[in-house]
Amino acid sequence: MVHADVLRPPRYRVDRRFVLWRTLRAAIGAVVVLVPLGAVYLLVDVTRPWIGPVWLVLDVVYLIGIAVTPAWRYRVHRWEATGDAVYALEGWLTRKWQIVPISRIQSIDTEIGPIQNLLGLATIKVTTASSEGAISIEGLDRETAEATVDRLRAVTAATPGDAT
Repeated sequence: MVHADVLRPPRYRVDRRFVLWRTLRAAIGAVVVLVPLGAVYLLVDVTRPWIGPVWLVLDVVYLIGIAVTPAWRYRVHRWEATGDAVYALEGWLTRKWQIVPISRIQSIDTEIGPIQNLLGLATIKVTTASSEGAISIEGLDRETAEATVDRLRAVTAATPGDAT
């Protein structure tokens, strides 16, 4: 027997530029950590026996973070905003599936960092009264994010209740 309310993944993928955004973020993080560590390794002889192995391990970790993680996360991340709820599925090693009913939404925010701004992307943050009830939908096309936020604001304004 098939039930009409079968749990399914959210309908929409994040924007394809999400991969580039996550790759750039990971690369910047790698530079911030690995360049100073490499400088210490090259300039301070006494640190070489312990910094060398740490540096090599971090190189591998950052390489995976740059080459594999963004594309993997893109394949997993999904989102959807309906008249009843906001849905998000995210993760890399662990998948996190969140559903926030419209009646529970307290605030809807748009976040655009410097790299997102260059790429035309945005993040939507939907929060509730619960500390566990916040959803972030990263890597949306800016126009899609703005339209979704406008629609969610209209739907939540028309929904009775106090979102608690």
